[in-house]
Amino acid sequence: MCVDLWTVHLGTVPYGEALALQERVRAARQADAIPDTVLLLEHPPVYTRGRRAAPGELPLGEAFYAERGIEIVDVDRGGKVTFHGPGQLVAYPVVRVGDVMGFVGLLEQAMVEALAQAGVAGRGRAADGRDFTGVWVGERKIGSIGLHISHGVTTHGLSVNVDGDLTPFEWIVPCGLGGVAMTSIAEEVAVGADVMDCFRKRLAHRLAEGMGRRQRIVTPARLERELAGLPVG
Repeated sequence: MCVDLWTVHLGTVPYGEALALQERVRAARQADAIPDTVLLLEHPPVYTRGRRAAPGELPLGEAFYAERGIEIVDVDRGGKVTFHGPGQLVAYPVVRVGDVMGFVGLLEQAMVEALAQAGVAGRGRAADGRDFTGVWVGERKIGSIGLHISHGVTTHGLSVNVDGDLTPFEWIVPCGLGGVAMTSIAEEVAVGADVMDCFRKRLAHRLAEGMGRRQRIVTPARLERELAGLPVG
């Protein structure tokens, strides 16, 4: 029997607010109060530092980034420093997993397939080592992955550059890879004004398909109703 994967479109959400929501959703999933859930959104400009980040990955100093309106947040996901901002699609799957590396491969494949539908030929590189996890177009990186697992349930997830400004990536050592070039769907192919909406739908469909689930679109209001009264733990 095919079970549901809840898909929630949140629009643009500040990073800290989205992080708090993930924790509430994870607590509900751990309690089996809700099915596996994917949160789809964009963030205002923010750099996040994962557990393996090194000080030199933000070489210009926090004052430089603050002057440009970019927040810096330390997080418990795997990976190093990355940038999130408008025009980048972020997906946070809050799901039960057994095989973590298998799930990473599933996320890579979902991105590759959704990008192919947008006319971009990407490839996953998790097999090349954890520093190369994500999706690449040639030698340029377009999609990133970083997860945290607690009691078998994931938080954090993936991001794909769709049509945003890539300049903030030039001010850091993205994903700990010196000299890596970042790209986006808009850099690779001609896109229309609806590129974000179209890609979000494609990625959500591919994620559900890869997990063998039936996608069920759930409104943010419905999700809040389901989470009401549940403890965070």
